[in-house]
Amino acid sequence: MSSPLSDQDQISPNNLFTIRNILVFLIPSLIGIGIFLIPFTYDDSINVGMGIMADALMDLLEGTLPAIVVAIFWISLLLTIYVKAAKPKWALAGPMYEIFEISPFWLSLRVVGTLLATLTLLQVGPEFIISDVSGGVMLDDLMPVLFAFFLFAAFFLPFLVDYGFMEMIGTLVRKPFRFIFNLPGRSAIDATASWFGSGTVGVLITMQQYENGFYNRRESAVIATNFSIVSIAFSLVVINLVELNHMFLQYYSTVVVSGLIAAVVIPRIPPLSRKPDTYYEPAGAQNVEEEVYDQNLLKDAAGKAMYRAQHAPGVSQLLRNSMSNIADIFFSVLPLVFAIGILSLIFAEFTPLFTWLSYPMIPILQLLQIPEAHAAAPATLVGFADMFIPAIMVTGIESELTRFVVAALSVSQLIFMSEVGALIIKSRIPLNFRELVIIFLQRTILTLPIIAAMAHWLYF
Repeated sequence: MSSPLSDQDQISPNNLFTIRNILVFLIPSLIGIGIFLIPFTYDDSINVGMGIMADALMDLLEGTLPAIVVAIFWISLLLTIYVKAAKPKWALAGPMYEIFEISPFWLSLRVVGTLLATLTLLQVGPEFIISDVSGGVMLDDLMPVLFAFFLFAAFFLPFLVDYGFMEMIGTLVRKPFRFIFNLPGRSAIDATASWFGSGTVGVLITMQQYENGFYNRRESAVIATNFSIVSIAFSLVVINLVELNHMFLQYYSTVVVSGLIAAVVIPRIPPLSRKPDTYYEPAGAQNVEEEVYDQNLLKDAAGKAMYRAQHAPGVSQLLRNSMSNIADIFFSVLPLVFAIGILSLIFAEFTPLFTWLSYPMIPILQLLQIPEAHAAAPATLVGFADMFIPAIMVTGIESELTRFVVAALSVSQLIFMSEVGALIIKSRIPLNFRELVIIFLQRTILTLPIIAAMAHWLYF
């Protein structure tokens, strides 16, 4: 991890712009750009390199990934129990301590995730657990995707964030991002990686940047809840579910417009506005964007990139970091995501909770002149459980306009507990469940009128 620039360690062209530093910057950064940020047309769909690799892995392990995931859950749970009972030396400090020495609350969720995943795999137990719309969605549909994406993301993310590319882009777009969003310029990479790759990748980038001291508490909370938008590929799935493929460009334009407006407004009101501008203590403040290498913006950006390349991890450190990230994600994050996700889906699909909560949305939809408001109302809030559910719920609605609004809203709400919400709660980003609920409602209230207005304009 690089340290902040000091008066004694100023960037100098004489010692930074070397062939070694240029190659260390260019080769990994180009690999990272190619894997995360450049969309390709592949198998008649738009995807990025990481998505293509993830799809290939899922095809290779087709049918076995749910069993592999459940095996990982059991290894995680048994190792956690062993660490708590025996206190082995290898788990007394460092990454292994953080993964396995957890509080009773997180341990209980790890137990719940493991047991419910096992029941789902074996198809034993109550229908509300093993159903295709609860445990089946999580284990058969979501977990294989997360397994594949997280595996490649954990290994390849350092190519994007540790070798100078984020420093260069962050410096180039620092002023507009500070002016518009009050965020560091490097957060533009989070947004791009999310839009082209995956919202979970955006959250992973935010987690790493916060823990390494490049984002403060307020910045990390804002970025995770406003810029980790779902990918273009996922948006294609949603628009396909509501049978509006012919409206994809209009649909995604609506999502972008509503999302950008939300990213300007939501961080300026509580709870996000009350987050302190302090840094994660083990990392300290590391924001090198505030340093100025040269008055020329391009030279300044290049200097920051070279400095980062000079202090970048070597191959052995890169491999150690990647293996540590993979262990943390597989043993800690995946069981939690499954537990929170399946519990959320059970409440959404097998209880009237979201129907009751959605009653106040009916007059709002009627005021916005959305057809079939009573049928659409539950879909406006159930996205908090999982982002697929709203699109599934409105497939029987006749009005194209209503299906368009719900599909766009489900993506613009951004926080859903089956994936992104669970990741944020598990991370060190300073957000709790109550705050995520508030931000979800804020995004819903703000983006719904914007989406409705654009839908009326498009369908006029």
